[in-house]
Amino acid sequence: MQMGADFVLLIACEDRKGIVAAVANSIASQNCNIVESSQYGDASTGRFFMRVAISCPSETTHESFSAAFMPVATAFRLDWRLHDLRNKLRAMIMVSQGGHCLNDLLYRTSTKRLPMEVTSIVSNHLNWKRRAEHEGIAFHHLPITPETKLDQEAALLAMVEDQQVDLIILARYMQVLSDQLCRKLNGRVINIHHSFLPGFKGSKPYHRAYDRGVKMVGATAHYVTADLDEGPIITQDVSIVDHADTVDDLIAQGQDTESRVLARAVKLHLEHRVMLNGNRTIVFK
Repeated sequence: MQMGADFVLLIACEDRKGIVAAVANSIASQNCNIVESSQYGDASTGRFFMRVAISCPSETTHESFSAAFMPVATAFRLDWRLHDLRNKLRAMIMVSQGGHCLNDLLYRTSTKRLPMEVTSIVSNHLNWKRRAEHEGIAFHHLPITPETKLDQEAALLAMVEDQQVDLIILARYMQVLSDQLCRKLNGRVINIHHSFLPGFKGSKPYHRAYDRGVKMVGATAHYVTADLDEGPIITQDVSIVDHADTVDDLIAQGQDTESRVLARAVKLHLEHRVMLNGNRTIVFK
């Protein structure tokens, strides 16, 4: 999070001359200051992307800034969003039986390394109920069977609306979300998976990777779409495997990498550093 920044302005539009100057002049005319600015022009699509972190006088509101910026937005036909950094995003964490990502997210949130408010923990198992209670976070048990899947997804959507959830984090939640749910929550769900896909899909991927003698294990964090594990990638990382490592070593390395990569993706999203560009992402670090 930028020190002193009050708002983040995200812009996407057709690339043309004068955009940066017009945006900067509009910000300055409101007696606001640019704390950080990043931009990218995609030559293959002709699209321009920009992220600006802004500090403003105390009297500046989301509404007043937006109204003053509208002439620039109209003139350049901008797709734009203004985010108030003083309002933390509200996140729901979903988990199944493996708790490494959940525990890491809760620790980073408690130490203020992730600027979010966890509204609840949702699981199809009861393993992490006591952990949620220890943190003082509401826990919701939604067991899933083929017969109950649609009803439970309807209950999930009701909770998202009731809790005013901005972001859903799938912290090793081992259920596939329906196409309909993915469409309704487009751009609001982040998932993590090991990077053996598609080579080792299914159960016990680390055991099969060990049998193949893999030399690295990795993880991928991405936005969820109807295409399983094929949504726009936010961030990835790997760790190196030694020939002496056991299956348990691979699993431990994989869990560490998953936790690290998911936390990094969540932080980027919370700080409004990720913009969608078709099936790809623009990530302003």
